[in-house]
Amino acid sequence: MHLAFSLESTRFDENYRPRSDTRITTNFANLARGENREQNLRSALTMIDNRMNDLASSENESGDRYSLELDIISVSVEFDGSLDALPLIEVLQTTIVDHRSGERVPGIVGNNFSSYVRDYDFSVLLPEYTSQFGPGLPDDFGDLHGNLFKSFVRSDCYAQHFAKPPVICLSVSTSKTYHRTENQHPILGVEYRQSEYSQTDAYFAKMGLQVRFFMPPNSVAPLAFYHLGDLLGDYTDLELASTISTMETFQKIYRPEIYNANSAAGESYRPSLHNPDFSAMPIDYDREERSRLGLEQGRFADEHFITPHKAALEQWSTDFALHYLDLQGERL
Repeated sequence: MHLAFSLESTRFDENYRPRSDTRITTNFANLARGENREQNLRSALTMIDNRMNDLASSENESGDRYSLELDIISVSVEFDGSLDALPLIEVLQTTIVDHRSGERVPGIVGNNFSSYVRDYDFSVLLPEYTSQFGPGLPDDFGDLHGNLFKSFVRSDCYAQHFAKPPVICLSVSTSKTYHRTENQHPILGVEYRQSEYSQTDAYFAKMGLQVRFFMPPNSVAPLAFYHLGDLLGDYTDLELASTISTMETFQKIYRPEIYNANSAAGESYRPSLHNPDFSAMPIDYDREERSRLGLEQGRFADEHFITPHKAALEQWSTDFALHYLDLQGERL
């Protein structure tokens, strides 16, 4: 089986309307529906720009030197030249606009991460496995998804559009405790460490991504940064600031109990969605709808992607994993 990737870009601004084929569980699509959609989007974008200028304060006395442009990158995959491209993942691309110099500088691709196959794994496959065998994970849980992601990042399609590997920035896990370290970065902030992987960390590890946790300056909770290579060395301060500005804003909207809490994380920190001491955001976001639609889209992936191509996908995934290990060995 041969896979070919393609992508489309959609500007995320106050006029954004989700495409008919977008993943409707995508967080930014959730913000863009309902009677308050324009105000939701305008408020979120203003928060992002304000945070960008807060982080990039050098030679920025007026606090309005930078703004960010956001594009939703929708990735599809075709099998063996088939005419039917199946939607696979969606990520965000940031572009930094410097209003002083007039430059537009590419930021980081990744940031948010949405995936049909991940919806299938967590909303369909895992509940079925648990109901049959009890708590635990299938031996190959996340293997196909991880190999699809690694194949995309190594593809000509990716190389033609993006100069650097992706960074995905998510909320920390509410099932783990995080401990502050002495390590500090001027933009990423104070580093935290955890004693063991969360289920999300392990899942993203199968995508070839390692994780580090940082609480940026003037933040109240650490963020999880999933990355390839050297997070601190491969990206500029402006690139990192663009990701923090974007994803911290979204997390304040999605998880205000953690990221808009009224007190900051201490030396030892256990995040909780039951924290009563937080400030609500004046932006509509429907968590219940997102969970329900996650199941629906997991079933869509099962019906249109997993089940029809099951044998071929399993063989492709096995072959890719062997080839990928060979390439890793060559690098060493």
